[in-house]
Amino acid sequence: MNFDLNTEDTRHPLPPFSREDAIRKIRLAEDAWNNRAPEKVATGYTLDSRWRNRDLFVNGRDEIIGFLTAKWDKEQDYRLIKELWTHDETRIAVRYVYEWHDDNENWFRSHGNENWEFNEKGLMVARHSSINDVPIAERDRKFHWPLGPRPADHPGLTELGL
Repeated sequence: MNFDLNTEDTRHPLPPFSREDAIRKIRLAEDAWNNRAPEKVATGYTLDSRWRNRDLFVNGRDEIIGFLTAKWDKEQDYRLIKELWTHDETRIAVRYVYEWHDDNENWFRSHGNENWEFNEKGLMVARHSSINDVPIAERDRKFHWPLGPRPADHPGLTELGL
Protein backbone atom coordinates (compact mmCIF):
# COMPACT_ATOMS: atom_id res chain seq x y z
CA MET A 1 0.00 0.00 0.00
CA ASN A 2 1.36 3.44 -0.90
CA PHE A 3 0.95 6.45 1.36
CA ASP A 4 1.60 10.07 0.45
CA LEU A 5 4.39 10.82 2.87
CA ASN A 6 4.53 14.48 1.79
CA THR A 7 0.94 15.31 2.76
CA GLU A 8 -0.31 16.18 6.22
CA ASP A 9 -3.88 14.90 6.37
CA THR A 10 -6.10 15.61 9.36
CA ARG A 11 -6.21 12.84 11.99
CA HIS A 12 -9.21 12.74 14.31
CA PRO A 13 -9.78 13.19 17.14
CA LEU A 14 -8.49 16.75 17.09
CA PRO A 15 -7.33 18.98 19.93
CA PRO A 16 -8.55 20.18 22.32
CA PHE A 17 -8.76 16.65 23.75
CA SER A 18 -11.41 15.45 26.15
CA ARG A 19 -10.60 12.34 28.19
CA GLU A 20 -12.58 10.24 25.69
CA ASP A 21 -10.72 11.85 22.77
CA ALA A 22 -7.35 11.10 24.40
CA ILE A 23 -8.30 7.46 25.00
CA ARG A 24 -9.48 7.13 21.37
CA LYS A 25 -6.27 8.76 20.06
CA ILE A 26 -4.20 6.31 22.13
CA ARG A 27 -6.10 3.28 20.85
CA LEU A 28 -5.71 4.44 17.24
CA ALA A 29 -1.95 4.80 17.79
CA GLU A 30 -1.76 1.38 19.48
CA ASP A 31 -3.61 -0.27 16.60
CA ALA A 32 -1.38 1.42 14.01
CA TRP A 33 1.83 0.32 15.79
CA ASN A 34 0.50 -3.23 16.21
CA ASN A 35 -0.04 -3.40 12.44
CA ARG A 36 3.72 -2.72 12.05
CA ALA A 37 3.43 -0.76 8.77
CA PRO A 38 6.09 1.99 9.06
CA GLU A 39 4.82 4.11 6.14
CA LYS A 40 1.25 4.10 7.45
CA VAL A 41 2.36 4.84 11.02
CA ALA A 42 4.52 7.75 9.80
CA THR A 43 1.48 9.55 8.34
CA GLY A 44 0.19 10.15 11.89
CA TYR A 45 3.13 12.49 12.52
CA THR A 46 3.93 15.90 11.07
CA LEU A 47 6.45 16.08 8.23
CA ASP A 48 9.00 17.51 10.67
CA SER A 49 7.97 15.52 13.77
CA ARG A 50 10.68 15.26 16.43
CA TRP A 51 11.19 12.12 18.50
CA ARG A 52 13.36 11.02 21.35
CA ASN A 53 13.21 7.27 21.68
CA ARG A 54 15.51 5.96 24.40
CA ASP A 55 18.85 7.48 23.38
CA LEU A 56 17.93 8.07 19.71
CA PHE A 57 16.71 11.30 18.16
CA VAL A 58 14.53 10.95 15.08
CA ASN A 59 13.40 13.84 12.88
CA GLY A 60 10.79 13.73 10.13
CA ARG A 61 8.85 10.99 8.43
CA ASP A 62 11.75 9.45 6.48
CA GLU A 63 13.69 8.89 9.70
CA ILE A 64 10.54 7.62 11.45
CA ILE A 65 10.09 5.01 8.70
CA GLY A 66 13.73 3.95 8.96
CA PHE A 67 13.51 3.76 12.75
CA LEU A 68 10.30 1.70 12.75
CA THR A 69 11.54 -0.65 10.02
CA ALA A 70 14.68 -1.42 12.03
CA LYS A 71 12.67 -1.68 15.27
CA TRP A 72 10.23 -4.26 13.91
CA ASP A 73 13.01 -6.22 12.19
CA LYS A 74 14.65 -6.61 15.61
CA GLU A 75 11.53 -6.83 17.81
CA GLN A 76 9.76 -9.85 16.35
CA ASP A 77 6.17 -10.88 17.17
CA TYR A 78 5.68 -7.39 18.60
CA ARG A 79 2.45 -6.83 20.54
CA LEU A 80 1.72 -3.51 22.28
CA ILE A 81 -0.78 -2.12 24.78
CA LYS A 82 -0.99 1.62 25.54
CA GLU A 83 -2.92 3.31 28.34
CA LEU A 84 -3.75 6.92 29.17
CA TRP A 85 -1.74 8.46 31.98
CA THR A 86 -2.97 12.05 31.64
CA HIS A 87 -3.79 14.70 29.02
CA ASP A 88 -4.49 18.38 28.41
CA GLU A 89 -5.78 20.21 25.34
CA THR A 90 -2.89 19.36 22.96
CA ARG A 91 -0.77 16.83 24.88
CA ILE A 92 -1.23 13.23 25.95
CA ALA A 93 0.94 11.20 28.33
CA VAL A 94 0.85 7.44 27.84
CA ARG A 95 2.23 4.41 29.60
CA TYR A 96 2.71 1.28 27.55
CA VAL A 97 4.03 -2.26 27.56
CA TYR A 98 4.98 -4.42 24.62
CA GLU A 99 6.28 -7.97 24.27
CA TRP A 100 8.66 -9.21 21.61
CA HIS A 101 11.49 -11.63 20.95
CA ASP A 102 14.85 -11.37 19.23
CA ASP A 103 16.43 -13.62 16.56
CA ASN A 104 17.44 -16.10 19.29
CA GLU A 105 13.88 -16.45 20.63
CA ASN A 106 14.75 -14.48 23.79
CA TRP A 107 11.53 -12.81 24.98
CA PHE A 108 11.27 -9.33 26.47
CA ARG A 109 8.61 -7.17 28.04
CA SER A 110 9.34 -3.50 27.39
CA HIS A 111 7.79 -0.93 29.75
CA GLY A 112 7.64 2.71 28.71
CA ASN A 113 6.21 6.17 29.02
CA GLU A 114 5.57 8.59 26.18
CA ASN A 115 4.74 12.28 26.05
CA TRP A 116 2.95 13.37 22.89
CA GLU A 117 2.21 16.84 21.50
CA PHE A 118 -0.28 17.42 18.65
CA ASN A 119 -0.99 20.21 16.17
CA GLU A 120 -4.42 21.51 15.13
CA LYS A 121 -4.71 18.76 12.45
CA GLY A 122 -4.36 16.04 15.09
CA LEU A 123 -0.86 15.07 13.90
CA MET A 124 1.88 14.37 16.41
CA VAL A 125 4.53 17.10 16.44
CA ALA A 126 6.71 15.62 19.19
CA ARG A 127 7.14 12.22 20.85
CA HIS A 128 9.38 11.63 23.86
CA SER A 129 9.74 7.98 24.89
CA SER A 130 11.55 6.29 27.77
CA ILE A 131 11.67 2.48 27.75
CA ASN A 132 13.07 -0.34 29.89
CA ASP A 133 13.39 -3.91 28.59
CA VAL A 134 12.91 -6.82 30.98
CA PRO A 135 13.83 -10.35 29.88
CA ILE A 136 10.94 -12.79 30.37
CA ALA A 137 10.39 -16.49 29.81
CA GLU A 138 8.07 -17.31 26.93
CA ARG A 139 5.68 -18.92 29.43
CA ASP A 140 5.37 -15.55 31.21
CA ARG A 141 4.01 -13.71 28.19
CA LYS A 142 0.64 -12.00 28.66
CA PHE A 143 -0.05 -10.79 25.11
CA HIS A 144 -1.19 -13.76 23.03
CA TRP A 145 -3.56 -12.35 20.42
CA PRO A 146 -2.80 -12.94 16.71
CA LEU A 147 -0.41 -10.38 15.21
CA GLY A 148 -2.15 -7.10 14.47
CA PRO A 149 -4.37 -4.87 16.59
CA ARG A 150 -5.32 -6.03 20.09
CA PRO A 151 -8.84 -7.49 20.18
CA ALA A 152 -11.43 -5.21 21.79
CA ASP A 153 -12.09 -7.74 24.56
CA HIS A 154 -8.40 -8.22 25.50
CA PRO A 155 -7.55 -6.75 28.93
CA GLY A 156 -5.56 -3.54 29.17
CA LEU A 157 -2.47 -2.87 31.27
CA THR A 158 -4.33 -2.14 34.50
CA GLU A 159 -6.44 -5.29 34.18
CA LEU A 160 -3.28 -7.34 33.55
CA GLY A 161 -1.57 -5.92 36.62
CA LEU A 162 1.10 -4.20 34.55
